[in-house]
Amino acid sequence: MANTPSAKKAARKIARRADINRTRRGRMRTFVRKVEEAIASGDAAAAAEALRAAQPEMMRAAQKGVVPKNTASRKVSRLAARVKALSA
Repeated sequence: MANTPSAKKAARKIARRADINRTRRGRMRTFVRKVEEAIASGDAAAAAEALRAAQPEMMRAAQKGVVPKNTASRKVSRLAARVKALSA
């Protein structure tokens, strides 16, 4: 347990950031899941729309440091490829 005032403050800040990051990560996963479900259903239009909604959310998570930038880019790229293959 933190003993000094600065360590106590640091613990509070870390807990607050962890909550925010957990929310952002969960939000990103929800958007990705919607794309996955649309792909699984075979609906190309819904998948494309879900991807358009998910992409900025994923990149925002990367910008905020929740996930690495390359990870978000890779996920967007792979989802886009799957959506494109679905419509072709």
